[in-house]
This record gives sequence, structure tokens and C-alpha cells, in this order.
Amino acid sequence: MEFSGIFRDLSFGILLSSQILDTLNKHKLMDFKISCLLFIRNHEEKILLLKRKKSPNMGLWSPPGGKLTMEIGESPFECAIREANEETGMVVSNEDLSLFGYVSEKGYENSCNWLMFLFDCRKIISSIPKEFDEGFFHFFKREEIDNLEIPHSDHQLVWPYYDLRNKGFWGISADCTDTESPKIKIESNPI
Repeated sequence: MEFSGIFRDLSFGILLSSQILDTLNKHKLMDFKISCLLFIRNHEEKILLLKRKKSPNMGLWSPPGGKLTMEIGESPFECAIREANEETGMVVSNEDLSLFGYVSEKGYENSCNWLMFLFDCRKIISSIPKEFDEGFFHFFKREEIDNLEIPHSDHQLVWPYYDLRNKGFWGISADCTDTESPKIKIESNPI
């Protein structure tokens, strides 16, 4: 009886090791970055976007946001609050934010893996924030965004789920190792 328990545990360990090796063979090891994106609107319902001066996505339009400070255990909400203030000057609280999804990108630009938390900001911004070292801002109507220079994967992984944000929480996973055609999987949906 004891032997079969040990054998079962050993078999399970071999199975897990096999799965890990299979994954390692398919995907090279890359850094993992965790970030948040903030979807902030003005009184006209136009969305605030940042034309980025730095990588990632240099020269492209994207929502404000940034990486979590993982060394201090910063939560996604804490990151969103900090980034809103640092990038736009807005003072927001948890009550001003609605987490409507996440996007997990494996092998983004074949350089790293990203986990992005998507926040809808309920607080209205009244004017365009000042330009800073990461870029400059502009407001756009939602229908204009699809024609802007935005990160290629955002057309499939971010904006369709922003449009569905009022339906509930979305979880999206994408294998982006094929940069032209990411393999997308919906991991969580409210429908």
C-alpha cells in the first residue's frame, strides 16, 4: 500500500516534468512582465492615448499604464492608481477603477511575456495631460483608434474586449510567437 502511494507520486512527478520539458522545448525562456492599462475618457467620451517615445511600443498609440513594482508587492490596483497619477496627474482610488479583464501575451515581440490588467477608469479627465519623458497624449473617438498606429496585437487582444467591458470580466491568453497571427484563447468570459 505504501509502495503504491510512492509510485503514484513518482509517476505524477514524471508526468509533470514531461509537461514542463515539452513546454520548454516549444517556447524559449523569457522575462515575465506584469502591467496595467488604463482606459480614461473625457466628457465627450473620447479615450486618452499616449504616443510612446520608449519601448515597448515606441512610436505607437496605447492607453496609459505601466509595469507593476513587483519588488514591493504592488497589486494591479495599486499600480493603476500610481500610473494614473504619474502619467496623467489624476488622483484616482479603487472606486474609480473597474477591472474588466486581463491579457496574457506569451512571447510578445519574441522578447518577453506580458500579463496586462485592463482597467476602465470611471473618473473623467478634463484636459490633455502634459507631455513627459514617455510620450505625449491625445484624445480619440473609439472608432478612430482602429485606424491609428497601435500595437498590432491590440487590434485582437485589447480593443475588442474594451468594447465588451460592460458585459463583465474577460481573460485572454495569446501565444504571440507568430507575430502575424497570435493564437488566442478566451480563458474567462462573462457570457
